[in-house]
Amino acid sequence: MSNNGTKFTTARGVGLALKGAAMGAANVIPGVSGGTIAFITGIYEELINSIKSFDLHALKLAMQFKVKEFAAHTNLQFLISVGIGVVVSIISLAKLLEFLFINHELLTMAFFFGLIVSSVYLVGKQIGKWDAAAIFMLLLGVGIAAGIAFLKPAQEDTAPLWVFLCGIVAISSMILPGLSGSYVLLIMGNYLLVMKAISTLNFGILIPMAAGCAVGLVAFSHILSYIFKHFRNGTLGLLTGFVAGSLAIIWPWKKTTFLNDTAGEFILKRGEEKIVSGYEWFLPEMNGEFGFALFLMLVGVGVVVFIGRFDDSKSATSEAPKASAE
Repeated sequence: MSNNGTKFTTARGVGLALKGAAMGAANVIPGVSGGTIAFITGIYEELINSIKSFDLHALKLAMQFKVKEFAAHTNLQFLISVGIGVVVSIISLAKLLEFLFINHELLTMAFFFGLIVSSVYLVGKQIGKWDAAAIFMLLLGVGIAAGIAFLKPAQEDTAPLWVFLCGIVAISSMILPGLSGSYVLLIMGNYLLVMKAISTLNFGILIPMAAGCAVGLVAFSHILSYIFKHFRNGTLGLLTGFVAGSLAIIWPWKKTTFLNDTAGEFILKRGEEKIVSGYEWFLPEMNGEFGFALFLMLVGVGVVVFIGRFDDSKSATSEAPKASAE
């Protein structure tokens, strides 16, 4: 049994692994977050509450080597299944999507656009009552997510406190549907700094960044769990708005602008890739490529429906794990 009351079966494990694979693959596409995929495939609340369960009680169980109790408390079967999908995807499928994005950006984005468009409807269906508060939160979410696409990156800042804050904001964005953690980190000015720190093992940057991520992940999961429990309709409205607003970044027909240094040269990450700084949108031309892009959008819609059939998504999203009540 998982700690949301759902019997854990092989079929459910496979379904969760597939959803984890979709989350991992999404991370290679600018503007798409793993949180979005978790949300639209019906595992978001269970994921948040499972992360939240890594508390002092979990630490006590681990230190006492109470493996069975620790696994039940943290919903470990769920996390392992999703985690396996994420890791396998990053190693394999994500590489394919990265190739497609580099060589066929418009068509790849069209597929993801269809995926996200369909999710707006599916997520909206979970809102029990479309009252004034839910509508307001929906519009607020759209405004925040779409507005991020128009922000200009800040200057790089190596101050440990700012790097720590970047870690908190980036990891919080990664688990919020519709917000890309890497894009938010770029806006805060430290995307390149963190990428360099990873490749050079600069612990002066990595330690405060990792500390911020750890604090942000645990603290933000508690916040999300609480507001889901006490303000479910408004929260779903806000997250639906985040997903809808992210379409501004995922819109296939746009020109991407890149960061330049003072000499006008492109700033590269990992020695070869340019860093996105913003977008210029335009309408598509009615030609063969548009027809194929439209087809891929429909495929994206179908993928959401297909993945969602692998387990009891409605149960997973409507019932909070025991950990949320502890």
